[in-house]
Amino acid sequence: MSGSLYVPGQTWLHRLPAGPKLLALAIAGAGLLLVHSPIWLGLALVGACLLVGSTGVGARALWTQLRGLVWFMLVLGLYTGWIQSPQAALEMLLRLSALVLAALAVTFSTPLAGMMAVVEWLVAPLGALGWADPSRVALVFGLTLRMIPELTTQWQEIREAQAARGIPANPALLVVPMLVRTMRRAAEIADAIDARGA
Repeated sequence: MSGSLYVPGQTWLHRLPAGPKLLALAIAGAGLLLVHSPIWLGLALVGACLLVGSTGVGARALWTQLRGLVWFMLVLGLYTGWIQSPQAALEMLLRLSALVLAALAVTFSTPLAGMMAVVEWLVAPLGALGWADPSRVALVFGLTLRMIPELTTQWQEIREAQAARGIPANPALLVVPMLVRTMRRAAEIADAIDARGA
């Protein structure tokens, strides 16, 4: 399946199987929810940065994936600081940044097919009970990951089109066309799945 964030390489992170990496990411995500010290959260962010760096992905490719999130995180941080406190906003931003970078490190270094295989294996017991279709769940998981770079590309295309018309940068003006494009793409994928009989 094309369109994933996977970048081929021979680093130690690339050589690790998909299962342990996804398990470590889940544990790290759950653990960071329990951490409230900015110092420890900052250290977690540094560790996540080192992980991304170990994948060999260049700064430009990393920024391409992150710049769409910058506005979102900025707005979320300001809102949290206003509703709760600057301390809570700092904790949230450090935690979210560490999780995003750790997730990127995993997706940069893991083929999408490998992650889908892990998901299918995890859902297999539910499939044996007739509660879920493992292949369908894995397909939905894969399509969700595949949509991430597409959403980033769409965001950039909309922003460039607005800039060409002289429209100033404003995240609020991007929301409606972004939703329209996303819903259209989701409908196309749903039609493709129905056509395959998945």
